Amino acid sequence: MSLPRRSLLGLGLAAVTAAVAGCDNQPHDRWPTRSPTPEAAPGTTTAGVSASPGGTAGRVAVSPTSGPPVAVGYGPRVETVLRRYLAPTRENPDHPGYAGAVALTQVAGRQQVLTAVGEALRYDAGPVLLPADKRVAMRPDSIFDLASITKVYTAILLLQQVDAGRVDLAAPVVDYLPGFTGTGKSAVTVAMLLTHTSGLPVGAKVTGYSSDAERWATVLATPLVSGAVPGTVFRYSSVGLMVAGRLVEKVTGQRLDQSLKTQLTDPLGLRWTGFNPNTWLSSTDRATRLVATDARSSRGLLRGVVHDDVANHLGGIAGHAGIFSTAQEVAVIGQLLLDGGTYNGRRILAESTVRRMLGNANAGLPAVDPERPNRTSDHGLGVVLHQPWFMGRLSSAATFGHTGFTGTSLLVEPRRRLVLVLLTNRAHPNWSWADPDPTRVDVADVVASAVRPGTRLGR
Repeated sequence: MSLPRRSLLGLGLAAVTAAVAGCDNQPHDRWPTRSPTPEAAPGTTTAGVSASPGGTAGRVAVSPTSGPPVAVGYGPRVETVLRRYLAPTRENPDHPGYAGAVALTQVAGRQQVLTAVGEALRYDAGPVLLPADKRVAMRPDSIFDLASITKVYTAILLLQQVDAGRVDLAAPVVDYLPGFTGTGKSAVTVAMLLTHTSGLPVGAKVTGYSSDAERWATVLATPLVSGAVPGTVFRYSSVGLMVAGRLVEKVTGQRLDQSLKTQLTDPLGLRWTGFNPNTWLSSTDRATRLVATDARSSRGLLRGVVHDDVANHLGGIAGHAGIFSTAQEVAVIGQLLLDGGTYNGRRILAESTVRRMLGNANAGLPAVDPERPNRTSDHGLGVVLHQPWFMGRLSSAATFGHTGFTGTSLLVEPRRRLVLVLLTNRAHPNWSWADPDPTRVDVADVVASAVRPGTRLGR
């Protein structure tokens, strides 16, 4: 009997050896530990800014933006929704939806709402509820484990190689990765990795090996799902994006974390985005900004360490999970794609490539998803399309984004020129306590009612 992704992950390494993502070492001196810290502009919601060690209000480390924040009236409504899920709800009566959350909206490139509620750290391993003076408040610049939103970054890195002429989306994966062997796998193309139509399973077995080389060889040799025919069915697969990340490494000659830095985060000016943040954050930032996830796994409290077990076994660096970031820097990725591959005048992807990335590559195909039997196969190259189960009333044929198992999501609605980032720590202390989708839908619905298509500032 196959188990859903949540069940597999919850069983832990003691019970299973194939863990899945939901739905990750840079040298310290290569990563700055401080950024400019301007105060929030008047009218911008910035609830939940924690106190700094000196006792003054902590100031937010702000990413590049294309304009100053603007005052809007719907910020308190977003915050009200977020605070509702800090306690048990009708949808989730036994536990809070999460310990804390950050939400951001951006319209036409200008930030409207940035609000933080609750706590980034509430429990110690066990889980054990920490005393109040040991907890860490959520901040607008808190740094989250993005989980499967990592897949969007991997897709961008791979499509950059398509732009450069080093990769052909229609080519068999085995042409680039000879270790990608197994029955039927010669028909799997590069594009199928990004559209989840390869026929590869959700997770891969990576335990019981003594080296990363052996673990990666096993990932590449993962067999197709029994009876799967590549290109015919949407079936969510973290293995496909693991392979896509490995392909990036093969054609660039760089480890994936290095490609992320040189090809994406450095050009975009993103200072708080990367794999394995404990290796490049200052001790102060680790203590005050890192958001905790699991506190009852076989690995103990996870904070600054990737939640996904497979990514953890691969050194925290993989194409399907492992990137950590802030709400503001995730919004930059949404804005980059919304603006056709450019950001602040810097072109990252060809406009034609972005159009193809955001188009539905799976039209007419069936979808197999035991967790969401009513979902459709709509999917671009590395991005989810038109899924009301997390997009709510913002869902449309053109709406794109991605979710992460840890409780994160990125949503972009082109008609409204809207980027919505919702980051929660619903996996702290236990991912099985709550379903993150009701919060996602509630926030999306508030924003949908406030930001109308064709408007620029919202209400």
